[in-house]
Amino acid sequence: MAGSVRIYTRAGDRGRTTLIGGRRVEKSSLRLEAYGAVDELNATLGLVRAFATERAEASVLPIARLVSELLAIQDLLFVLGAELATPSGSATEGRATIAPEHVQQLERLIDSLEGELSRLTGFVLPGGGVVSAALNQARTVCRRAERDIIRLAESDTVGESVVPLVNRLGDALFVLSRFGAKCFGEEELNWR
Repeated sequence: MAGSVRIYTRAGDRGRTTLIGGRRVEKSSLRLEAYGAVDELNATLGLVRAFATERAEASVLPIARLVSELLAIQDLLFVLGAELATPSGSATEGRATIAPEHVQQLERLIDSLEGELSRLTGFVLPGGGVVSAALNQARTVCRRAERDIIRLAESDTVGESVVPLVNRLGDALFVLSRFGAKCFGEEELNWR
């Protein structure tokens, strides 16, 4: 097929890959661990969106906002992944990067959703339904990505807003899990 992109290149067969900008690194590098965890989080959120959309087809539940917010977060994760795949010292001119506004956007989302939820009275156990459980799974993947990014930041440069963004995203995913439970009429179980 003319003009198509090949899925396999064999360039990574020896355990190395190419970062944005052309630098080759080991696939076990901290930078790859960090953006690999972000990629895993993005895939997990795609699965959550699929669950939510599938459930919505058989109901009249108002979940359009949930799906829309998840899609916006997935778009943001592509920006984060690209930033993490760009080693320090590489040209970033013209590329989207994580900014303080992205952190503030997540804070506004958290505040808005919390206004629609009942007050927390204890620790919520993950589960209650497929969508809320999957969002809690996404939250744990996000926290692992956060730890990976912090390890990277200890030895290399990451954008100033990257760690705050991922930290806030973990909080947002918790609130989204509660919102998802509410949308689908799922019970929230508190730890006893």
